[in-house]
Amino acid sequence: MFNQALIQDPDNPTGGEWCGPYLPGARKGEDKVGAPEPGPVGGCIGRAHATMSLNISDRTRRYTSIMLKILMIGDTVGDPGQKAIERVVPGMKKRGEADFVVCNAENTADGAGVTESIAKELFFNGCDVLTIGDHGFDRRKDIEEYIKKEPRVVRLANYPKGVPGSGSCLVECKGYKIGVVHVAGQVFMRYSFSSPFHAADEEIAKLKTAGAKIILVDMHAEATSEKVALSWYLDGRVSAVVGTHTHIPTADERVSENGTACITDLGMTGPYDSVIGRDKTSVIQKFLTQMNVRHAVATKDVRFSGVIIQVDEYSGKAISIERVHRKLQ
Repeated sequence: MFNQALIQDPDNPTGGEWCGPYLPGARKGEDKVGAPEPGPVGGCIGRAHATMSLNISDRTRRYTSIMLKILMIGDTVGDPGQKAIERVVPGMKKRGEADFVVCNAENTADGAGVTESIAKELFFNGCDVLTIGDHGFDRRKDIEEYIKKEPRVVRLANYPKGVPGSGSCLVECKGYKIGVVHVAGQVFMRYSFSSPFHAADEEIAKLKTAGAKIILVDMHAEATSEKVALSWYLDGRVSAVVGTHTHIPTADERVSENGTACITDLGMTGPYDSVIGRDKTSVIQKFLTQMNVRHAVATKDVRFSGVIIQVDEYSGKAISIERVHRKLQ
């Protein structure tokens, strides 16, 4: 939440008050830092962190920029991953550490797929949008009908035409229109997806036409080069491009000069005493024998992994990106 205060136009001190978000340290009638005077609570998310100048009718009026804190969570695996979401996300929202949450939920149903009941539980625990990757329909009967009526569950945009659901969604969060796009890579993936570059172009165009200024892209891919290439291709056109799918967090977070936050992979929210979330013994056995073995979800060393991205709601540009990696047991 943020406060709103009436800031007088410095060129017209007798009137023309402007109602804008309250910057801690600003007084009514001043456009400089001073002792705080609370204004009425505004109905939006985020906090003010900087002042900027805006030219209106050949006069410069100082206004306060609102930084939205967007939490994007890596591949969430099984029951341990769900419990990590329950333990971490509600508290982060309550403390003002996150305003809007996107979670990759493709592995939440016992390691493969997602169900309607799990999706509802994740929404209840503070997630605003779910992306479901290439495992999204592994539990097809449990998600197909729900995804048709719940637009906040976003499947890959570069699936063939006719697949249920949508590759993007627009969520209005307390006055701000935020778009989320989900695309899959083509390199080393198990399905033959169409170009993520062209699919992203199409979904971004739709979202911008609908009024989204903040756009977040989840690139679900194996190859780091393909993820990085997409981030540069979309540079300056979206607020963030983050990678999912490999379950291994990378340390290459950056914000480009054009205001796009990027990271190659968000990592995994789930058990790290494992092979990317699965029982170590069974995975090693498969590599040794090349025979199919059932891989149970591991249970130990549960961690929460993702990033916090601060975005200027006025320009839609990212200001910062910070990795979040917390060991829970």
